[in-house]
Amino acid sequence: MSLFALIHGGAHGGWCWELVTPELSRRGHRVVAPDLPFEQEDAGAAEWARTVIAAIDSAVSPDDDDVVVVGHSLAGLAVPVVASWRPIRRMVYLAAQVPVPGERYVDYLATQPDAVIFDGTPRPDDELPSAGGVSWRAAREGFYQDLDEGAARRAWERLRPQGMTVFTEVCPIETWPDTPSTYILMRDDRAVGPDWSRRVTRERLGSEPIELDGGHSPFYAQPARLAEILADL
Repeated sequence: MSLFALIHGGAHGGWCWELVTPELSRRGHRVVAPDLPFEQEDAGAAEWARTVIAAIDSAVSPDDDDVVVVGHSLAGLAVPVVASWRPIRRMVYLAAQVPVPGERYVDYLATQPDAVIFDGTPRPDDELPSAGGVSWRAAREGFYQDLDEGAARRAWERLRPQGMTVFTEVCPIETWPDTPSTYILMRDDRAVGPDWSRRVTRERLGSEPIELDGGHSPFYAQPARLAEILADL
């Protein structure tokens, strides 16, 4: 069966796939879910991709291409880099950003105001994490609006601070990889704009997105359904 490389998004860690991993395993698949090197302030999409490739190659031989790479949210910026540097079967963008080869993502976002709609603006009454990063209010409203409060708080307490290099660096690939891709869109997403996701899927990926009801974190809100969709790919 296939190996799924599950890449977490901004501020998260490999822990966020903890409910999806057993669902994929139950269907006969293998999973790797590495932590991206957020502790390295200058680590961008290239270093993220190297981390993912190392995790893949620890599980299968380097020439084994029966690998599906799933990037959530900001991790979408690393997905085509992985596909450019290592043979894989499919790229999957889960409520994800999609980079532009040879361009800085911050410049692209200046032309796409509906791509990132997450509101992390601090408020006077915000509860802030001890390690810095995303406030409880921002996480609850932007990432976890369809989780119960206990689950949302447990996830929020594990969020990690990260650098901004992935936004400001030039995308480390010059051409788009010749690898099939799928976009999974969340209709109630409050972090990545659904209208932008539809547009980028049609115009850049040349396909129609798979659309699901729900917010930005289906790996917690609906892990069995998400695993089913991934396995069906």
